[in-house]
Amino acid sequence: MDTTNNGGRRALVVGLGVSGIATALRLRQIGWTPVIVERAATRRSGGYFIALFGAGRAAAQRLGILDNLTDRGPEGSAYDIDRAGNRRPGLGFKDFPGRPWMMMRADVEEAGFAALPPDVEIRHSTVPTRIEQDPDGVDVTLADAARGTTVTERFDLVVGADGLRSTVRRLAFGPHEDYLRRMNYMVVAFQLTDALPGHDRTDSVILAEPQRSLWIFPFKDRPPTAMLSYHTDDVDAEFTRPMIDRVREVFGPEPTGAALGAALDTLESADEVLFDSVEQVRMDRWHRGRVVLVGDAAWCVTLYAGMGASSGMAGADLLGTMLARHPGSVTGALAAWERQLRPSIGYLQGNGLQMRSLFVPATRFELARRKAMVRMSKMPITSPLILRWRTKGKAARMKDMDFSHPGLALAGPR
Repeated sequence: MDTTNNGGRRALVVGLGVSGIATALRLRQIGWTPVIVERAATRRSGGYFIALFGAGRAAAQRLGILDNLTDRGPEGSAYDIDRAGNRRPGLGFKDFPGRPWMMMRADVEEAGFAALPPDVEIRHSTVPTRIEQDPDGVDVTLADAARGTTVTERFDLVVGADGLRSTVRRLAFGPHEDYLRRMNYMVVAFQLTDALPGHDRTDSVILAEPQRSLWIFPFKDRPPTAMLSYHTDDVDAEFTRPMIDRVREVFGPEPTGAALGAALDTLESADEVLFDSVEQVRMDRWHRGRVVLVGDAAWCVTLYAGMGASSGMAGADLLGTMLARHPGSVTGALAAWERQLRPSIGYLQGNGLQMRSLFVPATRFELARRKAMVRMSKMPITSPLILRWRTKGKAARMKDMDFSHPGLALAGPR
């Protein structure tokens, strides 16, 4: 851990999610004073499933929160099913490259929030509305929706950790349309109340059809979560109709069968639902002057890659390291941070595009290829090839390695 005295420098961190909390923790470790602003009126308590790979676990240990995180993934079975109720051995998320810990987003956010010193200032219902900078600092106008007030304050650094549709990115770099790359897929994630009919709570269940799929992610100590994904030709139109009507239309007109039907019925009454388009963020630079983007705001790798939380924590961790190594130059630290991180993030973004075909096959050919991979994983002659892909292929190595601090051994249990 770096404990460089940075002279009480002050940083604005926008966003109280995984990347924002990790950034604030790391900045505090190196002697900075972070101020966190969050659009929401209160801290979120729910959230969908996430995976924490090697880079994320290593960062979590250096941030002091790994001991408060637990792998919730069970040692269950994985099944491919169809609507008629037939099932065969399949490949679940834990059979993909890397060795993830499965948990809820709130698990990481709660562990990080608990580790924040009590004097770290957090302002809810607050967003930046103007960012202007000069060589010596950044003037940010902050609007407090709860009080109906605005204030302009000066910071040494502004960190946008505010997600896919980042306000900081829009203010400091330009409109969303310049950086969002649509994949023309939608995702719907929500928690089930119990196992699907005919399955145990610990079962991974996948129903894959051309351009649409259902995935069930199990946990050992809570009900599973579900993810529906489907192709669309018009992302904007997806948000103009009631979500459940659109989802039922996409997964029709064929009879749903027991499993898919139960998932759709649960969706109708689910308390929290993630309904969004699948997009990547592509930028030539993640920093401009003293403003920097971290996590999904800078490089969203897509949900299919499974590396959002891990890459966000790794990026936040490395940001603090580079600021500590370059105490006399914020811009020099940001340039060094980006040079080290960009090659790994570039690979993970490419992997996210490749993984899409495993989550939701676009064509019958992709579906047949996926089925062939599952069969190969169960055959004595070819299963070692699949095992090697899962554990020693490039994707597995990249997800398992501590790519933000490659000179250090991977921290924590695997």
